[in-house]
Amino acid sequence: MTNVLITGMSGLIGGLLKDDLIDREGYHLTALNRRTVPGIKTYQEDISDLDSIIPAFKKQDVVVHLAANLGSDKFVDHLTTNVIGTYNVYEAARISGVKRVVYASSGMAVGGVELNSPYREISQGEYDDVPNSYPLIRHDQIHPSGIYGVTKVWGEALGRHFSDRYGISVLCVRIGSVTSVNRPVQPRHRSVYLSHKDVCQILRLCIDAPLHLMYDIFFATSNNKWTYRDISHSEKGVGFVPEDSADDCFEL
Repeated sequence: MTNVLITGMSGLIGGLLKDDLIDREGYHLTALNRRTVPGIKTYQEDISDLDSIIPAFKKQDVVVHLAANLGSDKFVDHLTTNVIGTYNVYEAARISGVKRVVYASSGMAVGGVELNSPYREISQGEYDDVPNSYPLIRHDQIHPSGIYGVTKVWGEALGRHFSDRYGISVLCVRIGSVTSVNRPVQPRHRSVYLSHKDVCQILRLCIDAPLHLMYDIFFATSNNKWTYRDISHSEKGVGFVPEDSADDCFEL
């Protein structure tokens, strides 16, 4: 039995992962969340308060850190949740002897490349202006978009520090665009769309990966024709092979 603590379980991806794991054998789930998650033992605490969240980490094997501020343009909101909160999650994991943190990073860690050709044209759906071949963006590249993207790069770098210094396995997943309706809803999604099934797959693979995998970063998108993010490292690292594609459900 693997004890898994999920922060932000009441969010879209947290709810999807909960439903995926709860139907499988071998996982015992706990939530660290601002509101109660029905049917799941929930610690209702704010991740910006280190002392208050430590009890949630006791006897956990893996923490999946999904809680984040997504929509605010205010730096203070990102600071409280995405910077201080992420530090507190790593630190609480260290204090409590957690073996692995799966960190929900974001494709926005490289989203700034969409300012430049041919990634700009790809993101805007101007495919006639896209060359026949172009270099895919690798998992080890950084070009953040917005303060949110910058904070996700911070979380990746902080994970490297905790892995190197304290021996915690940290796997960072640069999650693509997951929509509530489980299909692309704008032209950009033809590149960065990630289905419900595929986001659960990559997170589950990271939870279950051998503990000798101490630190890595993985892109996660579905098998989209117009992708610019190289997901081959994700297959090599944890066996991620997306089952869905934006091209099968694009309706714009």
